Amino acid sequence: MTDEEIVERQLGRRPRAFRRVAVRCPFGRPAVTEQAPFDEEGRPFPTQFYVTCPHLVAAISRLEAVGGVERWSAAARDDAALAASLAAAQSEQRRLRPELDAGIGGSTREGSLKCLHAHAAFALARPRYALGDRVLAELPALWPASCCTPLD
Repeated sequence: MTDEEIVERQLGRRPRAFRRVAVRCPFGRPAVTEQAPFDEEGRPFPTQFYVTCPHLVAAISRLEAVGGVERWSAAARDDAALAASLAAAQSEQRRLRPELDAGIGGSTREGSLKCLHAHAAFALARPRYALGDRVLAELPALWPASCCTPLD
């Protein structure tokens, strides 16, 4: 089974703008993919790094559901180190994808987060992103005890 087929199984749909697997889980399955700036129909795809591991998607979704986006946006405004981390990562994102001139997850507003999934994916794919690392550290477990993507 190809990586793209595994990602399709993880997402329950064909991945758009799939370029490659950027990060694998400890079980060897795709966990974060890298997407092309434009999908197969030429439409912009704002999210460069995309979480596909079902365990991570669910854990980050739970964090978002209890106000995580707002809380981490406030933390990035109130903590100079986190603000600097976010600004550096947004700048790096724009450098990596100059075609779209947007930050992580397609953000065009400075200083606020759009989606914790995108920041977690960026932290996993581009290590040393302090704000993303702090989001990931808030999860009960980064990886499950056994693989959450069966191939049979």
